[in-house]
Amino acid sequence: MTRIIGFAGWSGAGKTSLLTKLIPCLKARGYSVSTLKHAHHAFDIDTPGKDSYRHRESGATEVLVASSARWALMHELRGATEPELGQLLGAMSPVDFILVEGFKRNAHIKIEVHRQANGKPWLYPDDPSIGAIASDVAPHGGTLPYVPLDDSEAVADLVEALAWPLDVAVARLAAPAGA
Repeated sequence: MTRIIGFAGWSGAGKTSLLTKLIPCLKARGYSVSTLKHAHHAFDIDTPGKDSYRHRESGATEVLVASSARWALMHELRGATEPELGQLLGAMSPVDFILVEGFKRNAHIKIEVHRQANGKPWLYPDDPSIGAIASDVAPHGGTLPYVPLDDSEAVADLVEALAWPLDVAVARLAAPAGA
């Protein structure tokens, strides 16, 4: 059964660094892991001049590139609305855990990643979907589980304890706000 959990925090908090240490911990525990990352800007995983790039640039909605080592599916929105998190989760193959980086405004269960040096406010007081905190400082007066930001084994424990089944996450993400 696929389960999901998010990692939310301000830019520079260390979400990507944490995930690159967390993934091997979960794999060592015998889990299969995928990630879903939100980008706030245009990005390109294709190389100008290559055949797949030329297919996409000529107007293809989807381009799937495959080799003996990997495959990648690129979908051009071409002005369409950005897909919701639930839709994106539904497009992923089954694994034990999908770790979602970003999408901090969505209502799925999340671990807040906080770094004091950023000078940014905490997310957890205002976001009821935050179930735990990974930070380089303990939150003041918090009642949520807290682990040090550099303790990937403790974060893996939180993932095991808090991650939602995919069907629960997709249903909650589709529900109207406040439902």
